[in-house]
Amino acid sequence: MVKKIKLKIEKRERRKKRIRSKIFGTKEKPRLSVFRSSKHIYVQAIDDENQITISSASSLEIKEKLSKTEKAKLVGKLIAERLLEKNIKNCVFDRNGYKYTGRIKALADSARQHGLVF
Repeated sequence: MVKKIKLKIEKRERRKKRIRSKIFGTKEKPRLSVFRSSKHIYVQAIDDENQITISSASSLEIKEKLSKTEKAKLVGKLIAERLLEKNIKNCVFDRNGYKYTGRIKALADSARQHGLVF
C-alpha cells in the first residue's frame, strides 16, 4: 500500500517537473498554479519574473455546504473575478502535475467561463 502511494506521488512529481519546464508566468500573463488537497483546492496567479503572487483564491473562503467539485467551480470564478479587477485577462494554466479531470477541470472551465483566457 505504501509503495503504491509512493509511486503515485513520484508520477505526479515527474509530470509537474515536465510541465513547469515549459510554463512561465509574467506580469501581463501570470501562471495560474493549482494545488489540490484531500479537502480543499487552492489557486494562485504567479508572476515568475518578479517571483510574486498577484492574486489567490481557495475553497477555504467558501462557507456553503457544497461538493468539492462545486467548490472548485466557485474558486475558478473567484480567481477570474480577482484577475479581471486587476486588468489581467490572459494567463497560463499550471495544473501542478495533477491529471486534468474532476476538480482541476471544473476550476479551469469555470475560470474560462468567467473571462480568463488560457
